[in-house]
Amino acid sequence: MFDEPDEPRAEQALDPAGRAREKADEFRMHAELAAVFEGPRKFEAQIRANLNADVARNVQRTIGKLEKLKAADHPVLPPQAMEDAASLLALPDGAKLTTNDYHVHRRPGETVIVRWLAGDEVETFYERLQAHFDVAMNAFREEERQALQWKQDPATLKYLEALDSLEVKLQERYLRPVIREHGVIVLSTQAADEMDIQHLTEYMMGVESADVVGRASAPPEEPTEQDRAWFFKLFSLRGLVEGVERMCFFAFLQKADESF
Repeated sequence: MFDEPDEPRAEQALDPAGRAREKADEFRMHAELAAVFEGPRKFEAQIRANLNADVARNVQRTIGKLEKLKAADHPVLPPQAMEDAASLLALPDGAKLTTNDYHVHRRPGETVIVRWLAGDEVETFYERLQAHFDVAMNAFREEERQALQWKQDPATLKYLEALDSLEVKLQERYLRPVIREHGVIVLSTQAADEMDIQHLTEYMMGVESADVVGRASAPPEEPTEQDRAWFFKLFSLRGLVEGVERMCFFAFLQKADESF
């Protein structure tokens, strides 16, 4: 579903600590999706499906430029990207766009969603991110313990021990201390070849799919798996601008059965 190998590498499958870390990373990505898109359910965020086409294109071009400038092995943007990144993070101030809400622009078979957070909204995001992760991880630990502990073989016990000892502080994983101390701007991504649009909109956001992607692109009343399948890529831009901590989430969605 995400930018991860379809099958675990052999050494990871045999290494108890590697297995535990791999599962934690899966929960981290799901926690990020939940924290990014739960706004309508949890924080009275609105779906504003009137994002100006020029603004949408500018955001998309800037995100694409920043992605090309970013090193493949590290999310911290280089100095030459800082001006564009800072301008994008601060865009709501000059363009009179609300933070917290979801700004949507639609094209045939495509939808872009932009959400900005600033100040206390960023603090809340990190709290929710950690909470989603902790709930999923703790439930998985208990399930694995009940399912596997009876085996009592060394490899299984080491795996369960690795799960129990694993401590993931997502603020550190998302480089928040580095951002605040050194003033860097960070860009990270995750993608899915086939995201279930109803899972994203109805389950995570708590709204109808048509509210996000438009009536013409929304799945029919009795959708097939193909009707629900959308390519999905999420960009997370994070940094300080004029002393204010800010985030910009840019999501690009395209119907999986569309060709352009």
